[in-house]
Amino acid sequence: MEPPTYSPATTALLFVDPYNDFLSEGGKVWPRIEPIANEVGLIANLRSIVRAVRAAGLRVFIAPHRRWEPGDYEDWCHPNPTQRAIIERHSFARGEWGGEWHPEFAPQPGDIVAKEHWAQSGFANTDLDQQLRQHGITHVILVGLLANTCIESTGRYAMELGYHVTLVRDATAAFSRDMMHAAHELNGPTFAHAILKTAELLNALPQLAAAE
Repeated sequence: MEPPTYSPATTALLFVDPYNDFLSEGGKVWPRIEPIANEVGLIANLRSIVRAVRAAGLRVFIAPHRRWEPGDYEDWCHPNPTQRAIIERHSFARGEWGGEWHPEFAPQPGDIVAKEHWAQSGFANTDLDQQLRQHGITHVILVGLLANTCIESTGRYAMELGYHVTLVRDATAAFSRDMMHAAHELNGPTFAHAILKTAELLNALPQLAAAE
């Protein structure tokens, strides 16, 4: 499959959950991600992609998870397994280091930060769809975490809403190789329009050669 054409006017990088707890040494969830992250070169690939999309003139949107606050989910009727784990470990706690942006992937002037999502989809109960449409976006390139939860759920929702969806298999991570396999080989092809590696994406971005 040939990579699609990415117009700066209609394409956005959608970075899901770029928090210290996920992406930084010392983060609450990082130890579970680290083996796969190191295997695929996650941090280096994210650096390359963010730098390249900015050079190419694409907008960056951030889809952040709910920052945990005391009492979150505790009196809910149906908290999901991840939310029950958050009750215990306080992932992405508001006001704490783990709930701050990874310093290399923090929002820059002109970036759009959507409202925080409570579960797995960056679209559910947020303003992400409205923000994308108001900025003329039709194509979204998903990176961030986790491959088989928030990335997959956000990508599926984007497809249902009519967006062109690109997954980047080595710009995400999960807790196991099996989860990565499911995300990109089994489930991804049922909703994504393109599933690329970082190098393939960089080659497809406009203006990259000129920027380099």
